[in-house]
Amino acid sequence: MTQYLLSMMQPHGDDQTPPPDALARIMVEVGRIRDELSSRGAWVFGNGLLGPSEAATVRLVDGKALVTDGPFVEMKEHLGGITIIDVVDRADALAWARRYAEATTLPIEVRPFR
Repeated sequence: MTQYLLSMMQPHGDDQTPPPDALARIMVEVGRIRDELSSRGAWVFGNGLLGPSEAATVRLVDGKALVTDGPFVEMKEHLGGITIIDVVDRADALAWARRYAEATTLPIEVRPFR
């Protein structure tokens, strides 16, 4: 089995959030996917993230840590949530990513762990 990171890429901006009734339906479907992954022993971890305004970037400058509020780069979309799954192969990971993409209507990046 191989662990994969499924990154949910969310459009940037408050006006990009679905209305509450649509978001509720999305979250029900996301819960179903997580339950199915769990029942197969493939779900490792997952959760949504607060928006980029809650982020901080830490980098070293002349040996000292410099903390900057927010993300480091300008972007049209941001990481909205992650799920880590443990599946047989890339094809299986892509199939689960498709389910998440269908449920959320968001792009899902799939990357294996080393």
